[in-house]
Amino acid sequence: MMNMQNLMKQAQKMQKQMEKSQAELAATTFVGKSAQDLVVATFTGDKKLVSIDYKEAVVDPDDLETLSDMTTQAINDALTQIDEATKKTMGAFAGKLPF
Repeated sequence: MMNMQNLMKQAQKMQKQMEKSQAELAATTFVGKSAQDLVVATFTGDKKLVSIDYKEAVVDPDDLETLSDMTTQAINDALTQIDEATKKTMGAFAGKLPF
């Protein structure tokens, strides 16, 4: 019976640590950039878009396709950073599971 209580305590402690890590990750800012930093997308760690900034050189009304491509590139860069940070942060808990 004592082992079950210890197991429950470990699980509760790990849950609190995971919640803290998730909150810290959500509060982190991730900045994705396109080629030459012409488009910059800023996200929070919980994948909320904060802003998209464009340098004047990329804003050409006759070439919206390039602007769209660079925006996509910057957003995907930021989201990749978030995914990698999430795996690194939350993956650390996988090896500590008591079951």
